[in-house]
Amino acid sequence: MEDHKIVQRNIALQREWYGEPLGDRVRRLVVAFDVSQAYLAEVLGISAPMLSQVMSGRRAKIGNPVVLARMIMLERKCLIPDVAAGRKEALLAALEDVKDARPTVGRDNIPVAADDGPALAALREIAEDEDLTEAAKLLDDDYPAIADLLRRAGLQG
Repeated sequence: MEDHKIVQRNIALQREWYGEPLGDRVRRLVVAFDVSQAYLAEVLGISAPMLSQVMSGRRAKIGNPVVLARMIMLERKCLIPDVAAGRKEALLAALEDVKDARPTVGRDNIPVAADDGPALAALREIAEDEDLTEAAKLLDDDYPAIADLLRRAGLQG
């Protein structure tokens, strides 16, 4: 298969697997955090050449699920008001937080935020500990990640 056809096939696979080409996602992060592609690769835990190959479509996927988890974490960090405003200290803190993260990725979860404290606090404000624990039991089979969040909120109350 010619190189051009391989790249087109890989980009189509990226759209299917990741919702859009990874090059688009990575470029948004480079712009949002005002960093080089090489530094972003370091933050994500992937080599710069590998990130370049994924971005250009020469490779279809990110093989390491932890790298993808970090990318998602960084995308979510863009929603933090100080990060969205481009405040340098917030940008640096977000990058360091993701770089230092050691997310565990399993069949039922892929982390989207490094700090779930605000979510736990909000759940504790609207429900009693027993209710959170009971809700977790009801959701366990179909929504294990949500059940885990509810259970942790109930235990910390």
